[in-house]
Amino acid sequence: MRKSLSPGPHPATTWAEAPDRYDVLQAAQVHAAAYRRGLEKKPCASMRSYREMLEVFCEPLPEIGSSGVSVLNDLVARGEQGLTPMTHPGFFGWVLGGSSPVGVAADWLTSAWGQNAAFHTSSPTAAAVEETAARWLLDVLHLPQEAAIGFVTGATVGNFTALAAARGAVLRRAGWEADNDGLFGAPPITVYAGSDAHTSVFSALGYLGLGRNRVRRVKSDDQGRMIATDLAAEMEGQDGPSIVIVQAGQINTGAFDPFADILEIARPKNAWVHVDGAFGLWARAHPDYRPLTTGVELADSWAVDGHKWLQTPFDTGYAIVRDRDSLQQAMSIDASYLPSAGEQDRIPSFLVPELSRRARGVPTWAMLKSLGRKGVEDLVGRHCAIARRIAERLRIADGVRILNDVVLNQVIVSFGHPEHNARQRNALTEAVIARLRQDGSIFVGGARWRDDWVMRISVICDATRPADADPVADLILNAWATVSAGPAASADALAERQPG
Repeated sequence: MRKSLSPGPHPATTWAEAPDRYDVLQAAQVHAAAYRRGLEKKPCASMRSYREMLEVFCEPLPEIGSSGVSVLNDLVARGEQGLTPMTHPGFFGWVLGGSSPVGVAADWLTSAWGQNAAFHTSSPTAAAVEETAARWLLDVLHLPQEAAIGFVTGATVGNFTALAAARGAVLRRAGWEADNDGLFGAPPITVYAGSDAHTSVFSALGYLGLGRNRVRRVKSDDQGRMIATDLAAEMEGQDGPSIVIVQAGQINTGAFDPFADILEIARPKNAWVHVDGAFGLWARAHPDYRPLTTGVELADSWAVDGHKWLQTPFDTGYAIVRDRDSLQQAMSIDASYLPSAGEQDRIPSFLVPELSRRARGVPTWAMLKSLGRKGVEDLVGRHCAIARRIAERLRIADGVRILNDVVLNQVIVSFGHPEHNARQRNALTEAVIARLRQDGSIFVGGARWRDDWVMRISVICDATRPADADPVADLILNAWATVSAGPAASADALAERQPG
C-alpha cells in the first residue's frame, strides 16, 4: 500500500508564515460571500473612477512582503471602491451574465487545484470534465453531436478559433495548406458578413490575416438581420474559397439572421458558414425561442459565451466546429513531449490557441450540472419575459420609443417628442442614461443604432427576477419625467454638449 505523501513542515518565508499559508483561501471566501450578500443594498455603480482607483493603488513595490491575509484584506478595502456591480439584479449595461455562485465556487476550485488543462495526461479530471461538459453543451444547444468544442476565453476568441478552422478548411479545398505554408501566395478568401455584425468578428479576421476591411459587407434590415437576397447578389460569380459569417442575436436588437436562406445560398458555393452566437445561440435552449434559430444547426461552426446566459464566471466561451479535424489542424501544436494529434482521446489544448490553460470546463460542468436542461431553459425564458415586460411598460409612455422588435432579451430605447430632431433626441436619451447612472438603482448602457443614440437594456443576469421588471420600468420612466420636465430649451442645451 502506497504511503500518502506529506509536505512536511513548511519553512517560514519573508512573505508569510506557514500557518497563514492557507488561511488566505478562507479569507477570500468570507470576503466574496460578504460582497455578494451586500450587493443589492449598494448602488448599481462603481463608487470611484479609473483615475481615482489609480490613486488608490499607486504605491512603490514593497521591499518586504506581507502575509497573504493582510494582502487580501488590503485588496478588498481598496478594490471594492472601483468595482462595477455586474452581478447586481439591476445591471443591464452590457450583455453579461451574473457569475452564478455555483460557477464561481467551481472556478475557485479550478484555481486551487492548480491544474494545467492542456492534455488528458496532465490532468485526467480536467480533461474528462471538459469532455463531458462539451457533450452537454451540444445537447442543450441542439447542435451536431459530432462537433468538437474548444473551451476558450469568450466569443471573441471563439470566433477567432472557429474562423481559423474555416480559413484552413476552405484553402485546403483549393489545394493550399495555410496552417503550414501561411497566406503568402494562397488563393484569396472572400469573407461575407452582415453590415451589423459584431465588432469582435472583424477583430478575429484581422488577427487571422484576412483583414478587417476586406470583408464584403452584406446589407441588413431595420433590425440588423442580414438580407439573404443581397448575400446572393454579392456571391454571384464567386467560385473561390469563401466564408460567410452570420449572427444569432444582434448585439443591440437581439435579431437573428435568416440562417436557412443563407445556407441555401452559401452551400452551392462550397462556402464555410460560421455563426457568431455569443448570447443568442442560447435561444436554442428554450422551445419558444428555438424557432428564431431555425437552420443554424446546419452551419459549419459556432461561437458562444458561457459567461453570458450560462452564468459562468469570466472568462469562459466555446468555439464549436462540426469538423473536428479542421479545428485540430488549425490549433494543434507539435513537440516531442506532447501527445500526438492522431491519438484517439480528445486533447483539450489541440482545440484552442493556448497550450497552458486553466480548466474552463469545470465551471461549465458545474453550471450545467446545477441547472440541468430545465434550468437553462428557465433562465432564457425568464430574462426574455422580463425584457418584454419592460418594453411594454415603456412603449406606452409619451416621448418613449422602443426601436427594436423585442424578440429576445434586448431592448433599445430612444427618448424625445415629435418636435425634437435627431440630435436633441440623442441628447435627451443620454441625459436619461446619466440620470439613472447618477441615481444608482440600475445600470443601463448607451449605444449607437442607425441615426439614434439609444439606451440599451440587456436582461441576462441570473439575479434579475420577474418582480424586478415593473420597478425597473418605473425607474426609467421617472428619470425620463425628470429630464423632460426641464425648461423647453433644455433639449437644445443638452444637444450642444453632445459631440458630432
